[in-house]
Amino acid sequence: MCNLYNITTNQEAIRAFTKAIDRLGNLEPSLNVYPDQMAPIVRNNGGEREAVMVRWGMPSSQKALFDAASKRADKLREKGKPVDFDHLLKHEPDRGTTNIRNTNSSHWKRWLSVENRCVVPITRFAEPDPASKPEGGATPNAWFAGDESEPLMFFAGIWVSQWESVRKVKDGLTRDDLFGFLTTEPNGVVGPIHPKAMPVILRESADVEMWLSAPWSEAKALQRPLPDDQLIQLDQRKLEP
Repeated sequence: MCNLYNITTNQEAIRAFTKAIDRLGNLEPSLNVYPDQMAPIVRNNGGEREAVMVRWGMPSSQKALFDAASKRADKLREKGKPVDFDHLLKHEPDRGTTNIRNTNSSHWKRWLSVENRCVVPITRFAEPDPASKPEGGATPNAWFAGDESEPLMFFAGIWVSQWESVRKVKDGLTRDDLFGFLTTEPNGVVGPIHPKAMPVILRESADVEMWLSAPWSEAKALQRPLPDDQLIQLDQRKLEP
């Protein structure tokens, strides 16, 4: 599961690739993006294509939140405390779902139309590499890019407007624009590190255009692994710390 990526590019490159209106403000020249962070996306919104900052992590399923709230309710009951389950469920913390695989799920189907599509600019992405973990140390990341020059690429994503949830307990209920991106089976480059999945990556302008404008019956063909010759694993020693 990809839960870290980097975008090192300029806004003009994103605008030129996607033909979007730039509403990003001042984008950092290099940005490591982690779950629940604000990050740049290019989305369809009200008939416009715009580049904006949006929070990473789509709403989790109602079942996941119901199960979590139920466990919390059971613990309160064990302590003899009263339980307002509707209140618990509404305020159940949802850290968000970053990666989306099963597009046949009813939870995701409602956001697969053109109106909820977006692309996420990246220059490289990370997957944990347990095989390289030093004894007693932290698990390092393996980084992947289009080639050594780390060209601009895009994840195929979806987004939702002004979703009410509790992202952090200290903040309580908030309304946020949220996004996540699709995954698929890994190719031969990512598979040895992460055999379960890889992000859906778009490298060609025609694929970006198709994702942002084609009906789902056509766009779903893009949920496939990137060919092996279009992705490399970067040499960790050459990356900035």
